[in-house]
Amino acid sequence: MPIADGVAAIRIDIAADGVFAIMPFRDPIDKRSSARLFRDRDYAKAQANAGSEPRDPFWWTAVLATRAAFATRPGAKLISVPLHGGSLSVSVGGGWRASTSLPDDVAVQLDLYLPYCVPHPRGLVVAHIGQSLDSRIATENGESRWITGEADLLHCHRMRALADAVLVGAHTVRADDPQLTVRRCAGDNPFRVVIDPELSLTGRHAIFRDRAAPTLVVAAKEHGDRRGETHGCEILGVPRVGGTLDVSAIRTALGDRGLSVVFVEGGGITISHFLEAGCLNRLQITVAPIIIGSGRPGVAFPGNRALDGALRPRIRRFDLGGDTLFDCDFDA
Repeated sequence: MPIADGVAAIRIDIAADGVFAIMPFRDPIDKRSSARLFRDRDYAKAQANAGSEPRDPFWWTAVLATRAAFATRPGAKLISVPLHGGSLSVSVGGGWRASTSLPDDVAVQLDLYLPYCVPHPRGLVVAHIGQSLDSRIATENGESRWITGEADLLHCHRMRALADAVLVGAHTVRADDPQLTVRRCAGDNPFRVVIDPELSLTGRHAIFRDRAAPTLVVAAKEHGDRRGETHGCEILGVPRVGGTLDVSAIRTALGDRGLSVVFVEGGGITISHFLEAGCLNRLQITVAPIIIGSGRPGVAFPGNRALDGALRPRIRRFDLGGDTLFDCDFDA
């Protein structure tokens, strides 16, 4: 646990075989300044060389190994994976310790991603929005590529690689035709989930044609009861609540299928429904230093909400290239 500003914490971990370790750990959230630089030097070098592909940095390999280790050892309290000629020890709470010193920019990125690698017995739903300074995620006509920069796009691919499933609404599929696969970094493709209450999407979209990853369509229960598949994808029927699909039922159904870490990537309406229903554990908002002036909002709730009813999550801030990433924790 954190002791005081500037003082390293001590964590004691006892393994199942009785071996114990006492070591200083870096907690993913502590009393350090919440604004920290997020730089990826290997990616920046590749971007500077026209036509070259970005190469995964050494720490990303360790992050993926951490996720795989906890997945194969769900009861483990502490795991250790190779890291740059040494080792990285990660606790079930997300705290970590490297056997060798690391540059600050690498330490910050481990702070960001390792909490998403540890087990989440009750499931974890994290959403991401990229928006302007005036909270717009698209122009009035729907143009949104790209409000945030390359670093945020890479971040989204990394989050996909750490998730069991990536989820979007039908409007996002219709407007952007996303692939929802991992292409800008190493990692396995997640399960793809599309919320399409009335089964309005056609089979022309990439997620129905490329067969790059299993794809599930969430629709109103009556459609699921009547039809087993659409465009070759299984239909999951869930009940309606107040004119929209019950997002709590969606979260439960995905968890029952073993999809415990869900990355909600869009759009604003879908994310707002999850947040309003209390079904988001984390919300990542990346803010680009631009002002659009008008357009489609990011998070929006209906009605006139009093200020004392505002959500006040615990915040971590990261400089993400020229953008700022706010990592909001609603479980704190």
